[in-house]
Amino acid sequence: MKKKRALFQKTLLALIVISLIITAAPAVFAQEQQSQSIYQTNHFADIAEKVDNGVVKVTSTVKTSGSQQIPEMFNDPYFRFFFGDQFQMPEEQPRERQGFGSGFIVSKDGYIVTNQHVIDGADKIEVSINGVEDPVPAKVAWSDFSLDLAVLKIDTESLKQELTPLKMGDSSKIRPGDWAIAIGNPLGFEHTVTVGVISALGRPIQIPTDDRQVRTYQNLIQLDAAINPGNSGGPLLNNQGEVIGINTAVSRAGQGIGFAIPINEIKSIVKELQRTGEVSRPWLGIVFSDITKEMQEYFSLDNQNGVVVIEVYKDSPAEKAGLKAYDIIKEIDQKVVKSTSDVSELIKNKEVGDKIMFKVIRNGQSKIIFGRIGEKPNDV
Repeated sequence: MKKKRALFQKTLLALIVISLIITAAPAVFAQEQQSQSIYQTNHFADIAEKVDNGVVKVTSTVKTSGSQQIPEMFNDPYFRFFFGDQFQMPEEQPRERQGFGSGFIVSKDGYIVTNQHVIDGADKIEVSINGVEDPVPAKVAWSDFSLDLAVLKIDTESLKQELTPLKMGDSSKIRPGDWAIAIGNPLGFEHTVTVGVISALGRPIQIPTDDRQVRTYQNLIQLDAAINPGNSGGPLLNNQGEVIGINTAVSRAGQGIGFAIPINEIKSIVKELQRTGEVSRPWLGIVFSDITKEMQEYFSLDNQNGVVVIEVYKDSPAEKAGLKAYDIIKEIDQKVVKSTSDVSELIKNKEVGDKIMFKVIRNGQSKIIFGRIGEKPNDV
């Protein structure tokens, strides 16, 4: 009797275990499928392989005096920003100094996007393309110092292969936490792929240039994918392989803090170049800044909404309208201005010749100023 009872208990236990295994199997299988699905969605190797032919190396040559050869990495315009002053430049400079960066093809007829600082002051520009044996000469079709963007143009008739343009995405749809893939030529190591996430959006930073100017960025994408000298101008991609930004700089104050210009800043410019061969951009001719707590107290303002005019360019539309340094812009066309990004967006959506109205505070008094949008000069 005892033996029969023990056998029954063992049989019952075995049935319970089998039942649990059968019940749990679909959940385990579903979890495995989900894991595989996530891996396939973020299949970085496939994306890198797909877009690789659309990423180029940009080499700029500047004629100088002297004879000593400088290591190539010193020639990146942002080397000091990346690494500070821990490295010293050699005293003499070569007769032809080469710098390098990255870029990406945006059309089959030969337009290439990069950073303006990559080609700034260059006497000769060449791009290296996958599958093309020799570097291809390039000309600057358009560039803008303040945006730090440039569009190059190469002659495609002499090429034996068709160019592979990258698809431009929509940077207004990205979110912190999204995957980000950077491809470029850091320190001369061509077609390097790094991966991270979007850390933040709308970051403003300022970077001093070699000629003592200050380049002000208003709306950068912050990311943690590794970026180094030579990455500048290369594409930042989402997990569909679409370009969402142009890799631009890293912070020397911390590790894993990189910045990219949103791709939406350049899309309309490329289209206009393809359509007309030139770019006409709306311009006011002011340098402006967000209002800090100290500025709010100094100007006796009720809040920090608005922007303060730092400088007005001579003979600019702003000067002709009557705007002055230290004016506080509170409204444009009766729309409340909260920050510099509001001003940039409102001006960007204007056409050359459009009327514009400012509500400003000057010397504690409210004032209305009327003006017209001008066309941005090439040298600004």
